[in-house]
Amino acid sequence: MTPSVPDYLSPIQWHQAVAVSRQECARIFRDGGMPQDALAAFGLSVDVSANAGASWERVVDQIAAELCAHPMKRAA
Repeated sequence: MTPSVPDYLSPIQWHQAVAVSRQECARIFRDGGMPQDALAAFGLSVDVSANAGASWERVVDQIAAELCAHPMKRAA
């Protein structure tokens, strides 16, 4: 179950962030990685005790939220 789009984001931005997150998590999974490896790849804290039961679905949402947390700089 995917959480609803956060109020401060446009639905398009959220869905694009989820798509990028899924793509990267799929690549990590294909290479034999675990959900904790995906969190570490995006610089998110990896607490082994708290994330021991982390599912790919939850990790995808956490990474998408991280991608949306920092506004992108505009060129020109």
